[in-house]
Amino acid sequence: MPTSPSHAVDPVVAPTPDRAAGPAACPWCGAPTADATPTGHRRVRCTSCGVQLTWPWPDAAELDHAYADWYRPEGGRFSGPGDAILRMTRGSTAWTVDRIAPDGVVIDVGAGDGHLLDALHRRGREAIGLERDADTTARPDLRDDALDELERPEGGAAAVILWHVIEHLPEPRVAIREAARLLQPGGVLVLACPNADSRQARSFGDRWLAWDQPRHLVHFTPGALEDGLRAEGFAIRTRGHLRAGQSVFCALHGLVGRVPGAGDLYDAIRQPDARQAPLSGARRAFTAAVAGALLPVAVLAAVGESREGRGASIYLEAVRTGPTPTSDPHGR
Repeated sequence: MPTSPSHAVDPVVAPTPDRAAGPAACPWCGAPTADATPTGHRRVRCTSCGVQLTWPWPDAAELDHAYADWYRPEGGRFSGPGDAILRMTRGSTAWTVDRIAPDGVVIDVGAGDGHLLDALHRRGREAIGLERDADTTARPDLRDDALDELERPEGGAAAVILWHVIEHLPEPRVAIREAARLLQPGGVLVLACPNADSRQARSFGDRWLAWDQPRHLVHFTPGALEDGLRAEGFAIRTRGHLRAGQSVFCALHGLVGRVPGAGDLYDAIRQPDARQAPLSGARRAFTAAVAGALLPVAVLAAVGESREGRGASIYLEAVRTGPTPTSDPHGR
């Protein structure tokens, strides 16, 4: 779940993006970023594949701050049943993976606290998770490795899971290629990420929760994402929106943000030491009351946009059918 902007911003209209402010080539298709066009606050669109990029591209210091201890404190992120709900929803993916993947090890990229790994183990699946700065001593099934550092399991992996991860990666196309390398023929890639072409993204503009800058670096459309997967030897088997999660909450967050006097909903449901800004008890209570009143509207909006094919999240199941790709992620 992303954190929200600390303040509202208006779209920025700039002439041409400074090429020195980010990668020279689009990290998804390899087209020159000098041709990218501004789309909103700190975003440009690749004119070749249509993905949007956070621009200027964050440096290491900015990302270190964005992922600091407040982002995922040891005492938990959410108030009340929030963390328990997160564990349940994260673990529910295990049933799907166990059903669609062949025999073999499952690799969860961005495993967090290991909730999905626990659910996979309960179903008898061998699973390992990759997580930045993971405590590998406490959890031997967690590894502080990147995909390209992981040795291919004997016979190949049964599934690779990129659950709201690919948008965080500075080289997402390389990650897809590494997933293809690790998977056995017939292995499954399960992927979820925000949809930059969703109704919500257009309706809420720069205030849309799922832009989550600077943590989200590449903002995908369904077409661009599927084209890239096919080019790397994957066949799309299942696509959807609601199953990828976050759609209802992002809609609710945007609606609550339009009510005068309401606070930031995402901060309101987080523990005090996990908030970006202080929030008084009275304002938090008012924000919760507004959210409760608007929840039915958010549910209807999320379902409606999903049926239209413009849901806030993208969910894909893709099967590795092609050979292991060559070393260049952009096929040059």
